[in-house]
Amino acid sequence: MKPNVILYKEIPDDQLARLQSHFNLTYFDGINDANRPDFIRALKEADGIIGASYPITTDYLDIAQKLKAASTISVGVDQFSISEMTERGIYLMHTPGVLTETTADTIFTLILTTARRAVEMAEMVKAGQWTKSIGPEFYGSDVHGKTIGILGMGRIGYAVAKRAAAGFNMSVLYYNHSVNERAEHDLNAKRCELDTLLTESDFVCVVLPLSPETEKFIGKEQLDKMKHSAFLINGSRGKIIDEKALIEALQEGVICGAGLDVFEEEPLSVKSPLLSLPNVVALPHIGSATHETRHAMVVCAVDNLIAALNGDTSKNCINPTAGCTTR
Repeated sequence: MKPNVILYKEIPDDQLARLQSHFNLTYFDGINDANRPDFIRALKEADGIIGASYPITTDYLDIAQKLKAASTISVGVDQFSISEMTERGIYLMHTPGVLTETTADTIFTLILTTARRAVEMAEMVKAGQWTKSIGPEFYGSDVHGKTIGILGMGRIGYAVAKRAAAGFNMSVLYYNHSVNERAEHDLNAKRCELDTLLTESDFVCVVLPLSPETEKFIGKEQLDKMKHSAFLINGSRGKIIDEKALIEALQEGVICGAGLDVFEEEPLSVKSPLLSLPNVVALPHIGSATHETRHAMVVCAVDNLIAALNGDTSKNCINPTAGCTTR
């Protein structure tokens, strides 16, 4: 008998067909108030779930007594309680690797567009306000030859550092729990304390996972230590930065600007003060949003779920010890 699986995010037809060939599949186009009762009923019989962008809370885990594996179409796993899943013997699979380069591209897009005021200048041209040669009041900042400070030197952090060092001749500082020997050997990156990174960097790039330890990791105290000419770039999770403190820092000139692909609440409200600030580039969480990468993420997530429900969690499993526990 095929395992029962819930899909709660729209995916390409070819990968939908793969799931249907392996499982008894129940599909929800996202979870909302209207379909939540049906989702809960299906969850009672589910062996596996696959999707993204929806919190799978402890309440849901209490209902999912047969659940063996969850596969998220993302690298980030902050929508799940890993400790609860591990305790209940539920494997959590994710998609590292396939979105590394694309996300690094997005982060570097934010660096360049923020430093060179590209969005602001493009809007000026579209509005018919380009009437003479650009003067000093519209000048941006150089990127090449500057110092980049990277918070988190994992796969994406390394990819950003590689672009910075090899492509833009930038000095690379990084803050990380452990030494990244590859970054230090290949890119001459230097691991340092947080305060050193904040005070010496021209671009501070947040590439940390969201956890209780990193929530509001960057607040007023940290922003005050940055150069007035520096830029803050966030391509990881919005809640890592205290948004209220960031808005105040931008309004008061504590830092020069910010490039943001993520926010505390998404979608970002049109009433957010961030959208009225000319020194902010705001993107709608497009870090991995290319046709190629999003398809590759779904393929990886489907592979992960098929493998996990066949007893193979040797690849892309967040909590490989889950199977050692009993409910």
